[in-house]
Amino acid sequence: MRVAAVDVGSNSIRLLVAVVTGKGGVLPVLRDLKTTRLGKGFTGGRLLDEPVEKTLAVITDFTRRAERAGAETVVLAATSAVRDAANRADFVRRVEAVSGKKLLVLSGAEEARLGYLGVISGLGGVAEGVVVDIGGGSTEFIWHRAGEVQCRSVNAGAVRMTEGGYGRGEIRSLIQETLLSVRRDGYKEVVGVGGAVTTLAAMARQLRRYDPDQVHGYRLDRDTIDRMDTTLHAMSPTERLRLPGLQPERADIIPAGARILSRVLHGLQAGSVVVSEADILYGLALEARRMS
Repeated sequence: MRVAAVDVGSNSIRLLVAVVTGKGGVLPVLRDLKTTRLGKGFTGGRLLDEPVEKTLAVITDFTRRAERAGAETVVLAATSAVRDAANRADFVRRVEAVSGKKLLVLSGAEEARLGYLGVISGLGGVAEGVVVDIGGGSTEFIWHRAGEVQCRSVNAGAVRMTEGGYGRGEIRSLIQETLLSVRRDGYKEVVGVGGAVTTLAAMARQLRRYDPDQVHGYRLDRDTIDRMDTTLHAMSPTERLRLPGLQPERADIIPAGARILSRVLHGLQAGSVVVSEADILYGLALEARRMS
């Protein structure tokens, strides 16, 4: 069955059109990403007019392209920025008006669960690991406790931390309780997903052109991430633009992404993270097939 998923994130809007097999496989047909920075200025608690208009235009375009690509079902889902916005109801109404589709506003737990489903579908052998999904507005943690999946969402995302000017100490305080829970329950692997993590992998590999196949399954060690954290914070946004693997739209927020990932690995006492291209979009595609 061919389905489409649109992830309305705090930093970017992403499209996946895929064939979902009866065995739960997700085979991508079409992917795209547009940066609209919907979470811009979110410290004020409201979605701002300019990023809202950009986001609505992208959603309209992605919905039409998904249908032209033969998607039988199109699922639209929003995460942290919309979830926490005082004007979220108005945004949801406007999305439905321009796209003809209902926008699902995911709770932190739902976002984490769907991200976990996506990782499992695309990266084998990680069922006993902890999945860390660093988004623009929040970071989700998914792991097992006594055979049951645990989900935790914390408001420590790359856009939110950049705009709030948070340093190592503030990030540590936001994620510490969750990391202690993960360590108590135990894990065998750390799996990283989300734009910040995949961008750091592309930078570590010095990719002049982004290649999902070279990012998916790549292992980033903690020392490399620590060096990137230090280096990125010492550079100006203009200097960062010259770095291979870094998309220009992420030049201002990638230092915060690196710092969050560094603090996560130190807090978990983990030496590395395995990067997954399969994430919440894959989980949404599986959900789309189930809902149809």
